[in-house]
Amino acid sequence: MEFGYKEESKSPFAAIIREWPVLLIEVIVAIVLGYLVTSHGLERIQVSGNSMNLILQDGDTILVNKMAYKIFSPSRNDVIVFRQEGQEHNYYSVKRVVALPGETVQIMDGILYINDKPYEEINKVEKMITAGVAEEKITLEKGEYFVLGDNRNQSEDSRYSSVGMITKKEIIGKAWIRLKPTFDFISWLKYEGEEEEKEV
Repeated sequence: MEFGYKEESKSPFAAIIREWPVLLIEVIVAIVLGYLVTSHGLERIQVSGNSMNLILQDGDTILVNKMAYKIFSPSRNDVIVFRQEGQEHNYYSVKRVVALPGETVQIMDGILYINDKPYEEINKVEKMITAGVAEEKITLEKGEYFVLGDNRNQSEDSRYSSVGMITKKEIIGKAWIRLKPTFDFISWLKYEGEEEEKEV
């Protein structure tokens, strides 16, 4: 007498019935992750204005990393996106962090001074025609940041009382990737000026 077993039928329908709980969980996880990424992680915005020329132009599309400052604070030279609620600038603005909480800021003869020392620019920028509120020395409070546009003489930024110091709670995130017109990490974008001038 022979003993053995009969292999179960491998019906596609039966396989789906067995696996549907796993598939359902995977779909739910994908939906939740997508929501978290779009609402708390990344946001796509369009640059308005030319205050960050020449690394960012009017109309450029960028991706904002909204998780960047959930744990850590902005660093010097970070390009940030912020929005000031309850003020006339109730829209997204893109500027560069130049001074951090606790530091002193002053603009003299078109030059930015941080803690009484000339600020070392990472890009070639023009001397500032307007010092604004930074004509007198300013000490940043806890959680305050002094921001400037790279296009210094075409930027409304922390020099102006209408903008002032940016607080951490007003910061949406770090300008991370330029999607259009070309795909680049914004932190890699530099404008030294000399090379471009030689090519003209």
